[in-house]
Amino acid sequence: MSLEIVQHPHLRDSRRDWMLEPEEVSRIMELHRLGLGSRQIAGKLGLARNTIKRYLKAGGYAPYQTPRRPCLLDGLEVWLRATFFQHRGNCDVVRQQLLAQHGLVASLRTVQRNCQGLRAELRARAKATVRFETPPGKQLQIDFGEATVEIGGHKTRVHLFVATLGYSRRGYVVAFRHERQSAWFAGMEGAFVHFGGIPQEVLLDNAKALVVSHNPETREVVFNERFHAFARHWGFVPKACAPYRARTKGKDENGVGYVKKNALAGHRFPNWEAFEAHLDRWQREISDERVHGTTKEAPRLRFDRDERMALAPLGGRPPYSPARELSRVVNVEACVEVDTNRYSVPWRFIGETVTVLSDATSVTVSHAGRPIARHALLAGTRQRSIDPAHFDGLVGRTGKPGKREESLAQPQTDLARPLSEYEALAGGGF
Repeated sequence: MSLEIVQHPHLRDSRRDWMLEPEEVSRIMELHRLGLGSRQIAGKLGLARNTIKRYLKAGGYAPYQTPRRPCLLDGLEVWLRATFFQHRGNCDVVRQQLLAQHGLVASLRTVQRNCQGLRAELRARAKATVRFETPPGKQLQIDFGEATVEIGGHKTRVHLFVATLGYSRRGYVVAFRHERQSAWFAGMEGAFVHFGGIPQEVLLDNAKALVVSHNPETREVVFNERFHAFARHWGFVPKACAPYRARTKGKDENGVGYVKKNALAGHRFPNWEAFEAHLDRWQREISDERVHGTTKEAPRLRFDRDERMALAPLGGRPPYSPARELSRVVNVEACVEVDTNRYSVPWRFIGETVTVLSDATSVTVSHAGRPIARHALLAGTRQRSIDPAHFDGLVGRTGKPGKREESLAQPQTDLARPLSEYEALAGGGF
């Protein structure tokens, strides 16, 4: 059998040869199987001979690959990867570190292009959760969550302290009006009393009220001094989960969501006391008795059988009530400010520096070592606690607590001339 060889006067562009379609490559291979050489196939198809040779050597179709051009960051792949994850994907910081450590000037787009393949891994790291089980009495996880609840006909923001034992999954929840340090302490103490014992360690998020700093690389944690004292008082070891990895505290994170969706959904309460009573009843009748999705047992059953005796006994410890000592200057309204709330003192101490002792229940103000005022601690923010007796003897006082006294305004002085003379000079009335 003979094949007619058709000579083409002009060969196709060599760049086009690199991008042959699979059908064209199949034609080359078919002609080669019929016994034609590369020169004959090139002449018949109008292709460069080197192109024919390349496809014959490859044994078939091979997709075109753009030659990789040299990159400024070649050789820095290991450093780039480590720095990218260290700064949690912030390519602009990586670019700055590239200049500071290697003296290389690169555009932000260059860094982003070289880090593009790392972003999927960064997202996967953020979502990854390794479930681990703790033995009975080992760990208590704590957290705060916010919710809006209708109390007394008004939408009220409440702060829910939720504690969950790592082994039995038995929980404890109590509501506060704020998330200050005193609320954290009161929540933990309430949990210890509720469970009838103390775990070996307490795992928490990096709350500002308890953690001063937490290095994400070295994992060095600096806890608040008062929190250290609180932990020593109750005999547990504080632990903080890795920054930006609250999922390592997943049992309690899930507990907060469970309280919001189950205990609060669709409920209204006539007052705060009714709200607290509902949470207490819900814990006993619903939360403790449900079959947990992971353990396949009721938390109360698992707690009574395995974990109750593993907790350290309370030992008759009294509640920890630390007092904060603050220095304040009495303002022109005869008040001192603590945590955005204002507390009155006798008006004669306006402008004086006083000492304020604040504990879990009260605020005491002293001057030169002598107490001059005492108030119950306000639970909310931007509120006033005014004692009318602090304004006794003040000339022109209105007698209305919480209002600025008239005598604190600038005093009125008599005019040297009658108003009629000023009116004549100004050319009109005042």
